Amino acid sequence: QVQLVESGGGLVQPGGSLRLSCTASGIFFRLYAMDWYRQAPGKQRELVASITSGGNTNYADSVKGRFTISRENAKNTVDLQMNSLKPEDTAVYYCNANWGSLSYWGQGTQVTVSS
Repeated sequence: QVQLVESGGGLVQPGGSLRLSCTASGIFFRLYAMDWYRQAPGKQRELVASITSGGNTNYADSVKGRFTISRENAKNTVDLQMNSLKPEDTAVYYCNANWGSLSYWGQGTQVTVSS
């Protein structure tokens, strides 16, 4: 019954912004760390940003200063604000909830950065 539902993906021009959102159900959301991953064509899935249950954040070097991860526990949501987007940000973005050995994934949402 665990479900992560993502939204906000789409096509954006270089330099533009996009906000991804992930809504979780079926878990005690406040206990889980929440991550955003992405997988570009022909590449391995990579961790983009993470936020702990306590609100501490970390970012991949490639997105640091451009992306912001946030969570609203009252809404069971985690967002990824993406600014100054580059073509190399093009990927399928996945929401992940994890607690100990438990890990759940969203379906992924396509982000395409192209002129």
